[in-house]
Amino acid sequence: MSRGDVVALHLGSGLAQLELLHAMPLVGAVLLPLNLRLTAPELVHPLRDSGARLLIHDASEVALRSCEALPQFEALELPDGRAPSELARELPALPFSPDAQQAPLDLTAPLALLYTSGTTGLAKGALLSHRNFLSSAAASAALLGNGADDRWLLCMPLFHVGGLSILLRSVLAGSTAVIHERFDAEAVAHAIDEEQISIVSLVPAMLERLLVARGERAAPPQLRCILLGGAAASPGLLERARELGYPVAPTYGLTEACSQVATRPPGRAAADSTGLHPLPGLGVRIVDEKGAAQPPDAVGEICVRGPMVMSGYWKRPDASASALREGWLHTGDMGELDAGGRLRVLDRRDDLIVSGGENVYPAEVEAALLDHDAIVEAAVAGVADADFGARPVAWLVLHEGAELDAEALREHCRARLAAYKVPLRFHRVDCLPRNAAGKLLRRELCRSDSRA
Repeated sequence: MSRGDVVALHLGSGLAQLELLHAMPLVGAVLLPLNLRLTAPELVHPLRDSGARLLIHDASEVALRSCEALPQFEALELPDGRAPSELARELPALPFSPDAQQAPLDLTAPLALLYTSGTTGLAKGALLSHRNFLSSAAASAALLGNGADDRWLLCMPLFHVGGLSILLRSVLAGSTAVIHERFDAEAVAHAIDEEQISIVSLVPAMLERLLVARGERAAPPQLRCILLGGAAASPGLLERARELGYPVAPTYGLTEACSQVATRPPGRAAADSTGLHPLPGLGVRIVDEKGAAQPPDAVGEICVRGPMVMSGYWKRPDASASALREGWLHTGDMGELDAGGRLRVLDRRDDLIVSGGENVYPAEVEAALLDHDAIVEAAVAGVADADFGARPVAWLVLHEGAELDAEALREHCRARLAAYKVPLRFHRVDCLPRNAAGKLLRRELCRSDSRA
């Protein structure tokens, strides 16, 4: 293997993943963590696209079938969850052997290749350097604090930038990362009570389940921050958490910027609660369709720039040129900045519903629906309509014992929204389709509506 080669990992959150994260820079390899939720056919795209030279995997059926589909790959199975260091004597030629020569670390060199969720098409690999991760960690610490005495509970997947970033933030601060193999609400509730957890990263669905698991118990005093991202949280969920003393910090981020972009720190006064504060050293601006900067409170595309922004997409020069223009990353997300520079995120531009010439932001409709006592989760997407071009349709997870009354829901929405924003149809579902980052897969919802 040579410096710059890609090494793919199909491993759960554990010692092997951690050792390899720190071993890859020693030999100049680029880390490619694979999404454990993907099927074997789905894994073929990132493996082929990345040109990975080595696949390190567990004994799962999915990993073994991926190896069968790509016989040209060099593959290494780590049996029984053993870490690479335990196999070093048996496999001395592997690049992560303890005898490997350490070269000076080039901060501009790529550390990880992370494939985006693919919510708007085939996933692309964002190339993130050591400097990107370290800059993001330092900026996050400047906004939220991160001391050596912190204990950060990591229950996010390590194949996602949010989970990976926690490890690197902990390294920078010399703090402790408490790692759970997967999210389990009861286990997280126990950990924040008994293991002196001071900070934890969650998505809204996780916070909802945590509140259910803990009941009416107030947040423990040592818990100083719940970094909440991955999707928009409903006002009702945030209010329930606040009443119980949970220090929630809503955040907006994306893989291409090493996760965190803007956050509302916990404990801010009510007057300061309407927007998110960009990380120090990260520029944020709003542009129109022609790329011109917009004035305060005008809606447009969110653009960011700074040392935590990726260098580009792996082997995608056209996509890189489209996303990175004049130093700014065009996120594809819609939002606005107020006069104080605080960011309000509306929706992905691709999720925008244009109905009869009017713009409908799904997040706004979802927030109105979540004000209804019967609704636990809500998702809204646009479906084709011959007369209006598109119409909003809602998918709802209801509380146990609640009934879906479509007309009552329409009245509820009409009291809060303009008529063109009221969903045409309401579907009851057991759960909403989400990716590993907690983002809604709206295209799957639209396909289910077409089959209804």
